[in-house]
Amino acid sequence: MIMAVKVGEQAPDFTLQDQNGKEVSLKDFRGKSVVLYFYPKDDTPGCTAESCAFRDQYEVFKSAGAEVIGISGDSPESHQKFSSKYQLPFTLLSDKGNKVRQSYGATAAFGLFPGRVTYVINGEGNVQYIFDSMLNFKGHVEETLKQLQS
Repeated sequence: MIMAVKVGEQAPDFTLQDQNGKEVSLKDFRGKSVVLYFYPKDDTPGCTAESCAFRDQYEVFKSAGAEVIGISGDSPESHQKFSSKYQLPFTLLSDKGNKVRQSYGATAAFGLFPGRVTYVINGEGNVQYIFDSMLNFKGHVEETLKQLQS
């Protein structure tokens, strides 16, 4: 049984490879807000729409003091291609085997598909907000921005 992380709880720390093969840990961002979004797969229509929406609002996230990080089970090489193709200015992390996804409880209906869940994590490493929707791609960006700006 996977227990989902809840608002107010400490976000599980992790270390994963980014699109350039560099190791990135959540604890590297202490003192900053992090918008951590789990998405199913690189270069699919919904994930592309969501990632491009984050890209288009990236400077707004930065002005709100937040770093954006995308996570899926795709390889660093796949992330590199996806990031280059759509000029994504933020970090994409490779969660091979979906272990980090599972530690957050970001799984979808009946555990059949990887979920689309976004977490806002504050500078102390606590989950401040969660937005969970498979189909409202742009809502992940709009709702997390509202949360950061409030």
